[in-house]
Amino acid sequence: MSSPERLRPDGRGGPHAFVEDLDSPELSPEDQTHLSRSLRLRTGDPMTICDARGSWRPARFGPTPEPVGETVYVPARRPPVTVAMAPVKGERTRWAVQKLTEVGVDRIVLLNTERGVVRWSGARATRSLDRLAAVARSAAAQSRRVRLPLIEGPMEISDLVATSGEGLAVAERGGGRVSSATHTIAIGPEGGWGDTEIDPDIPRVDLGPGVLRAETAALSAAVLMSFTRHELARGHSE
Repeated sequence: MSSPERLRPDGRGGPHAFVEDLDSPELSPEDQTHLSRSLRLRTGDPMTICDARGSWRPARFGPTPEPVGETVYVPARRPPVTVAMAPVKGERTRWAVQKLTEVGVDRIVLLNTERGVVRWSGARATRSLDRLAAVARSAAAQSRRVRLPLIEGPMEISDLVATSGEGLAVAERGGGRVSSATHTIAIGPEGGWGDTEIDPDIPRVDLGPGVLRAETAALSAAVLMSFTRHELARGHSE
């Protein structure tokens, strides 16, 4: 029997899930299990489906979701925001990717650094990136994003410089403030950057008082850049 719950006026009732085709949607086995067992959805309950490329539409849950509304396209936010960080021990990198996704980061880069304790390469790097991609997908569904963040790396800081343009800054105490010109912030390892690792011409930005863990600094950088972008979109001056 269908749930009596109805879609909200904006069509966003129920949980959010990613599918390849919005006209002929199919849930992944993992999403089907999560929605039916963990969230206890019943056939006919409202949900939204998204193609992860900016388009979504309301639907009804079932063995195959049933689209029940028009497709809505959401333009990508500009400029794209990137946070780069050295991987850290334990589950803290996973936590960082989850939170960076929730606050709207568009690109997450894992860095190999001179003093980084955790270094990924080969098969280990592939496995780690696959796990982080799954974390980001789940966080994007929870936060109702219409695009998935791009997760890249591990790469050297020189490669990040080459792909980031003039919007790159390095997080460092005593630096300048995050402004609309800052689109990418690189977070160093907990042991700090190597003495000659960072080009002195790259701008430095300060993330606030106190000494932050790498994952906390990454989240702070994301919030500051996302807020600045949001304020610009609203037409507020700096």
